[in-house]
Amino acid sequence: MNLQFLKGKIHRATVTQAELHYEGSCAIDELLLEASGIREFERIEIYNITTGDRFATYAIRGERGSGCISANGAAAHRANPGDLVIICAYCQLSETEAAEFRPSLVYVDADNRITHQKNAIPAQAA
Repeated sequence: MNLQFLKGKIHRATVTQAELHYEGSCAIDELLLEASGIREFERIEIYNITTGDRFATYAIRGERGSGCISANGAAAHRANPGDLVIICAYCQLSETEAAEFRPSLVYVDADNRITHQKNAIPAQAA
């Protein structure tokens, strides 16, 4: 049996652009893609903290070191410059693989620069 797990995420990124007439996707700074383990053309889920919208698209490479997070094509209707978003990718793992797996969690500042990285989330207090 395969199980679906969070593979990588970029937490509380700021949308820098929304390009309605660009080919659909989400351009993400190449440094953030590498740190999160998200690959170019991989399906991603975007959770818009500002509006509550949730949608799927795919990742494309943004200029390295630019801090770019650009919602393109139809996604431009779901995220505006200045919105805070969480960008996630998922993977399927066998039960054996899942026992050892740890996601790549990337945390950024207001300019989408990496502040720290983790491989686990502490238990939420009651």
